[in-house]
Amino acid sequence: MFKLGNGVWWRQGAPLPLRLVIGYGFLAHGWAKVSRGPAGFGKLLGQIGAPLPELTAWVSTLIEILGGVAILAGAFVAVVSVPLILMMLVAMFTVHLRYGFSAINTIGLTADGPQFGPPGYEVNLLYIAGLLALILGGAGPLSIAGLLTRGKRDPA
Repeated sequence: MFKLGNGVWWRQGAPLPLRLVIGYGFLAHGWAKVSRGPAGFGKLLGQIGAPLPELTAWVSTLIEILGGVAILAGAFVAVVSVPLILMMLVAMFTVHLRYGFSAINTIGLTADGPQFGPPGYEVNLLYIAGLLALILGGAGPLSIAGLLTRGKRDPA
């Protein structure tokens, strides 16, 4: 499982926090769309000119939920990462790019506290980078893929 002798053990565990944060992030965003009704998200998609906004809303919601669960579990990571990356690119170029890089854009300060503007594309790039790291480095030994690979190498 973890190779303690040559100092690689921590690198093998590195995908786990990535998978937990990225998987939970997509799952949470997808679940928020389901709980509010994807039709509301469809209206937003219609405003930015997305084709078939209601269908696109349902498809993207399902991709986020199923993709988030798969990333969390470490199953089919390379396969589910492709549509998730595409979604991040679409969101980045259609919504976030015009607001600059920073995910937190402070636009003013009132007696109630700071006022924030729309987020830039920073978070999109972080998700894309994390997904690419998981594609290139694998889901790690603490994953469904890792368990299946271990089962093939070490017959019981």
